[in-house]
Formats: sequence, C-alpha cells, structure tokens
Amino acid sequence: MTEQAGSYRIEIPREEVERGELNAGEFYRVGVLTHTGASSPSESPDTDIAPNATPQEPQVPPVDEGEVREVTIETLGEKGDGIAKVERGYIIIVDGGQPGETVTVNVHTVRQNVAFAEIVADDS
Repeated sequence: MTEQAGSYRIEIPREEVERGELNAGEFYRVGVLTHTGASSPSESPDTDIAPNATPQEPQVPPVDEGEVREVTIETLGEKGDGIAKVERGYIIIVDGGQPGETVTVNVHTVRQNVAFAEIVADDS
C-alpha cells in the first residue's frame, strides 16, 4: 500500500475485476479492517476504531468435511471448476459444476477460506 495525496493505493486481485464487479482505472472507497495483530488505536491515531470495540474471534468455515448440501454454482474458476458461495461469502469449489446449476455436493476438503466438493450422483 502506498500513500498518495492523503489516500492509499490498494491493489485489487485480477479476479475481482474480471467478474465485472470492479472496473480498472475507477476510484472506489474501501474500508480497511484490522485484525487482532494490528496496532492499537493509540499507536495509529488516523484509524477510526470505536472506543469500546473488541477484536472479533477468527471465523470458522461455515461448512464441515463430509457435509452434504445444496449449492448454486455462480461462475467458473480458472481451472474450469464451478464456484459457489455460501454463508458470509465463503467459497466452495465444485468439481464439474456449471454456472446456474443448483447441485447437491459432498464437501471433502475444508480450509480457512475455501472448501472443495464433488457433486453427489443423482440416483433417480
């Protein structure tokens, strides 16, 4: 992050621009969230932190390994896998999912920011 004329320049991941939600060259206002390891308000007088605010606990993923659930594929990832979003924008990458499909998946791997799942075969 570099300071420029009282503001900061933040680089945005290419995927955010490619999804069409952001446009290259445009200016956006953003909020900067701090985490538990951040400096205290007394060390950073320019931050707007509520006086009685307490740091939030790290959030656990909203899915568990072995969980079976229904998701809607929103888009495709770089490698052609389906991408679905669930609670709090958590991402589930679905092998073989296609945009617009609502599928039942079995979550086989869960990480802090992403989970991986396979479509459950339809027995009918």
